[in-house]
Formats: sequence, C-alpha cells, structure tokens
Amino acid sequence: MKVTSLKDAAPRARRVAVGEFDGVHRGHREVIAGNDTVLTFEPHPQVVVRPDHAPKLLTSLALKTSLIEGLGVSELVVIPFDLDFAAQSPEEFIDSVLVRKLGATHVSVGENFHFGHRASGNAEMLAADTRFETRVVPLVGADGQTISSTQIRTLVAAGEVEHAAELLAGPFRLQGEVISGDHRGRELGFPTANIAPDAAFVLPAYGVYACRVGPYAAAVSIGVRPTFGDGLRPLVEAYLLDFDGDLYGQTLTLEFLARLRDELAFDSVEALVAQIDADVAQTREICGV
Repeated sequence: MKVTSLKDAAPRARRVAVGEFDGVHRGHREVIAGNDTVLTFEPHPQVVVRPDHAPKLLTSLALKTSLIEGLGVSELVVIPFDLDFAAQSPEEFIDSVLVRKLGATHVSVGENFHFGHRASGNAEMLAADTRFETRVVPLVGADGQTISSTQIRTLVAAGEVEHAAELLAGPFRLQGEVISGDHRGRELGFPTANIAPDAAFVLPAYGVYACRVGPYAAAVSIGVRPTFGDGLRPLVEAYLLDFDGDLYGQTLTLEFLARLRDELAFDSVEALVAQIDADVAQTREICGV
C-alpha cells in the first residue's frame, strides 16, 4: 500500500473512503470496503481543536496504517491536521481536497461523518454534490448499540478486551518500544519485555492478560507492581513464552486475547511466582501453545 501526504497526491480517478478511522473497527471497515484510497487525518482532529477534551486513542498512525493495508486498500492519503486546515469551510474541503487534489469519482463516508470549519459539513452535503458519487454507510450496530471508537475505548479501559475484539474485528493492539527495567522479572524466572505506555493512547485496565506478540504467546501484566511497592507509574510487562533473546529498543505489538485477572498484591515472592506460573499455564491454554 502506498502512503502519501495530500500535497504529494496527484489527481486521478479515485474511490475514496474518508474518516479518522481510529481503531479501524467493524463500522470503519464497512466505510472502507470497495474503495482503493483511504483519506485520514493526523493528528486526530480533536487533539487540535479541543486538546483538553481529546480522547485517548486506540491506534497510532503506524498501527492504523497496518490495519488499513490489511483490508486490501492500495493507497492511504494522510492530511496533516492543523488549525489552518480546521478553518476550511466544507465547500473548500470538497473543492480543493476531494475534487481538485484527489480527483475523487466516488466518496464513501459514515452517516455521522462531519467535516469543515466547526464540523459544519455532513454526509448530506457530500451526497448533494454531483461531481462524484457518494456512498453514505449506515452506522453498524452490535448488541443493540452502535459500534464506535468511543465505545471501544471504554471497553478497553475497563479491561473488556474480548468484547472490544468483537467490535474491532480483531484483537485490541498496543504498541511500544521495549525499555530497560529493573530486571526483577528475570530474577523471578520470568524475564519480561517492559514497555512504558504512551499517555496519548488507551491502556487496558490494570491486570494480567493473555496476548500474542508476533508468533509468541505472552502473559502480560499492566500496573504498578503493588507487591514491590513501586506504585510510581504504570508499566506494561510482557513475558514471551518460549522466547530467548534481546528485545531492547524494538517496537512490539501486543494483541490482547483475554483478561486473566486483576492486578494483585502478594504477601510473598513465592506466592507471586506461583500465581505467575498459573498465569503462564492459562496463557498457553488460550493461545494453544
């Protein structure tokens, strides 16, 4: 898949799906289906226009790009979203971006899509333009609720990663660079890859999870390690089963399959090790390894 900025995109006949697509959930996938080009924005518009109310995101641009590529899209066009762009009228967005710059012949959006200054443009405005065909995709529902990025963020933050996966059409993914830790996991017999979570993104509720990291199953702990009284900042610790190597400086993608338990404080190191043994056994069962 080709990834380009708007200024570098030459006009041609395009079928364009437009949206922020945070999470690339099942509703987003309906909007994207059948299109060769996806147009998205970076950073999230709310980060620019309402920074104090901006949501914690489900996906970085890199992860969103990977998920969109997996849908068979041939081109991703990324618009750098800033205050100047936010000030564009809906008419300017249609004329300058969709028509002149991209040459769109078909435009696909969700029925709740808004654009332009103060989000004053909507799907009906696009559908009224005769220079391209507009496909307005109805909101997708599940369990009597409309699927939304907001709903999925709430589920992930509550640790309900299995429910979130149903709405995402795949596991919730968390990315981060492996940093040096205090080697406490190694001392316990469970060497972990430690990731300091980025505060801009949703973090699953503190606890222990069964995950996949590439080809490896992983027992992943999120929290502040109450047994040792650290309590300073949250840390993601991934114990990759049957892995032996150095991961420092690498970026890992953790795929969350199931929540095993809450974060607990233990009376002794021996009790903690016994519980980790049980967590690892449960992770093996869930991951089939």
